[in-house]
Amino acid sequence: MSIEDKVVAITGASSGIGEATALLLARRGARLVLGARRTDRLADLVARIEQAGGTAVHTATDVTRRADLHALVALARDRFGRLDVLVGNAGAGPISPLDDLRVDEWDEMVDVNVKGVLHGIAAALPVFREQGSGHFVTTASTAAFRVVPAMAVYAGTKVAVQAICEGLRQEAGPQVRVTTVFPGFVHTAFAEASANPGVRAGIAAMRDEIAIPPDAIARAVAFALEQPPDVDVNEIVVRPTAQA
Repeated sequence: MSIEDKVVAITGASSGIGEATALLLARRGARLVLGARRTDRLADLVARIEQAGGTAVHTATDVTRRADLHALVALARDRFGRLDVLVGNAGAGPISPLDDLRVDEWDEMVDVNVKGVLHGIAAALPVFREQGSGHFVTTASTAAFRVVPAMAVYAGTKVAVQAICEGLRQEAGPQVRVTTVFPGFVHTAFAEASANPGVRAGIAAMRDEIAIPPDAIARAVAFALEQPPDVDVNEIVVRPTAQA
């Protein structure tokens, strides 16, 4: 099956996995609706896609705001007449030991990583039901499978994402597909989000030693999208070969 002409909305599209996914899907002919908080980076990404012959639009999207997700979906329908795929990729990861008591950062991770996914489902699911087709692709993390020090809250949010997406899959029926992607160490700015110097240095060092490029995750997303309508790729785990 081809990705060409599919209308794909992506949250967290301004950098990292979201940016790589947008570029790859654009090369394969998807029509993109890109959302993120950093609109200057989105505008630059749209320009790059258009210069290469692709099609993309963008809008400011903060996934903690329900109205922003509804606006993202509305933009897809207004510009392209439909929405085929919602890639829920926005994420927050200011990890730290629980003893640091960075409660505001815990709240941020819950709001972005969990509530943001729910806001996307609330915006897109009625549209998919009306159309009789649709595909949710959500970025989780291998932290959903293995909790390590300093990542308790972050891992908790990703366990929640796994559970929500599995519940969505079971309720979705034969017309809506649900894919959850679990990246391991990916070469992004994830480490810089931590305010704890020791944690930040440790994550950055491991990233620089073993991390895979964001394009590796983009290819996993494309694989799920390319399947025929009766094939639902539910979970994809993508780690560096060197990651324990």
